[in-house]
Amino acid sequence: MTDNSALDPEDRKIVTLARSARARNGVPEGAAVRDETGRTYVAGTVVLPSLQLSALRTAVAMAVASGAKSLEAAAVVTDADSASDEDRAAVRDLGGPGTPVLVAGPDGTVRSTVTAG
Repeated sequence: MTDNSALDPEDRKIVTLARSARARNGVPEGAAVRDETGRTYVAGTVVLPSLQLSALRTAVAMAVASGAKSLEAAAVVTDADSASDEDRAAVRDLGGPGTPVLVAGPDGTVRSTVTAG
């Protein structure tokens, strides 16, 4: 586990936003990404009969649709142990392989930081 107080304030912000999205929408995951200009994009899991997207892939799609050229960081709040390979690939596509992905539990405590790799 990571001491959240040791996180950069901007990283703490995206974890908080991701946690809020999860709680507000009652979905399995919440996510937030920060683009190269510092703008943030927040999303929850999307589950429709014709469309299923993880929270992180939805947040990346929102960033792309809003004109983001790159990502500085991403965060996902989930019960899972880590971000899925597919989620990390979406972050990598926009941010590059070194983009950090903070993985936090439902309480917002960051459990690990992985790269989009």
